[in-house]
Amino acid sequence: MAFELTDANFQETALEREGLTVIDFWAEWCGPCRMISPIVEELAQEYDGKVLVGKVDVDTNPEISMKYGIRSIPTILFLKNGEVVDKHVGATSKQVLANKIESNL
Repeated sequence: MAFELTDANFQETALEREGLTVIDFWAEWCGPCRMISPIVEELAQEYDGKVLVGKVDVDTNPEISMKYGIRSIPTILFLKNGEVVDKHVGATSKQVLANKIESNL
């Protein structure tokens, strides 16, 4: 299960964490976001213990979205030790995201 990231817990959970964090910026009304949601959940299970996979609802967490300049959703950010190392905008396949995870581990 992907971790629910919020404006309140983002600093502690994602930025101060060692290792790789994958963050899905999404919204309930976004069709492409709903398309990749099952993929994000699968990756959260497959990489459990190695990678923190989280989701940020852009409608209820505007601070994080503004901080990272999220203008299109879904946007997937890859953070390593709190720094952005990769980014993917738009719907994509599980394989593309898995390859990005593997290359940043």
